[in-house]
Amino acid sequence: MSLEIKVPVLPESVSDATIATWHKKPGDAVKRDENLVDLETDKVVLEVPAPADGILKSISAEAGATVTSGELLGVIEEGAAAAAPAASERKTGATPPAAKADKVETKAAAKGVEDLSPAGRRVAIEEKIDPSRVEGTGRDGRVTKEDLVAQTRSPAPAAAKSAAPTPGDRPEERVPMTRMRAKIAERLMQSKNSIAMLTSFNEINLAQVALLRKQLGEQFEKANGVKLGYMSFFVKAAAEALKRHPIVNASVDGNDVIYHGYQDISIAVSTEKGLVTPVLRDAQNMSFADIEKAIIDYAKRAREGGIKLEDLQGGTFTITNGGTFGSLFSTPIVNPPQSAILGMHTIKERAIVENGQVVAAPMMYVAISYDHRIIDGKDAVLFLVDIKNQLENPHKMLLGI
Repeated sequence: MSLEIKVPVLPESVSDATIATWHKKPGDAVKRDENLVDLETDKVVLEVPAPADGILKSISAEAGATVTSGELLGVIEEGAAAAAPAASERKTGATPPAAKADKVETKAAAKGVEDLSPAGRRVAIEEKIDPSRVEGTGRDGRVTKEDLVAQTRSPAPAAAKSAAPTPGDRPEERVPMTRMRAKIAERLMQSKNSIAMLTSFNEINLAQVALLRKQLGEQFEKANGVKLGYMSFFVKAAAEALKRHPIVNASVDGNDVIYHGYQDISIAVSTEKGLVTPVLRDAQNMSFADIEKAIIDYAKRAREGGIKLEDLQGGTFTITNGGTFGSLFSTPIVNPPQSAILGMHTIKERAIVENGQVVAAPMMYVAISYDHRIIDGKDAVLFLVDIKNQLENPHKMLLGI
């Protein structure tokens, strides 16, 4: 029986998707729930599983095509035919030469895949690509899944890349943006062009937070199975400050200001494809352990391609931490329709004056970028000072005062 493979129902905010890569070719055997094709949307990559065991009979839309909900992608011929080659091989007790060659190529392609993401590793092995021969565009030159997919679409340039450049060469390469990167660019320009953005700065002495982590970190990890990080302190501090400064948690809709009676805090997570901002919903009600677990789960799923669109939707305020990459100072960009974003930075031991004495302290510069149309400078500064006071006196924060 023939079964149609169709584009799954896309979320309301997503009109279409682009076929990133097929993991099977017509005539290949497939197993039920095995990923057949990746669909790239503006925010996430969706996997389309096989509805049953069988053989991929045909493909209706090739890689690079734009598709919509319910559109036909291909056809699977359901049945035992998929198992026939294996049964034939068992009778003869021998592996066909072609199959042996495939195994050799697969092993060769597997070399160097250790540093790839799980999704990238799968593409490298299935497409028999040697990652060491691919120019990486990810952080620190890492090879991403998109780099590998590009190899399957344009093998000719790959051969040129592997050739050693001659002295005096000035090579250039034009690569189209992925849908996610294009969407990020669109959103950043939307923010720049539609928001009267301003940034204020302060610095925080994190000595007391560091001491608390040292004193209670081991007990916390034993009790909760997760480490006590700095991010949970910042999320809790932000949630409390947003209660006291509701305009920072508000958003603009035309000529109206919408005040949100909850704190859904977006956390910026860096992936090979770009920055995503999954949301900690009702952060005001979350414990430190809940926050740490949620952030770890989001980061893992985002980097492995398992983040869902609904995880990224909503959010009334954002926290981004450039400090993980060594950033000392920056001006983060507001993520509309939100009206403010908090930027964390790297912690540096610096000399400060405390009670008339010069001492070394772990200091962090923090920044708040905000929509000046509805948030006055006074509100933004007081919000940042509120966060500073909480983090420099974490015992008060723990007591909710």
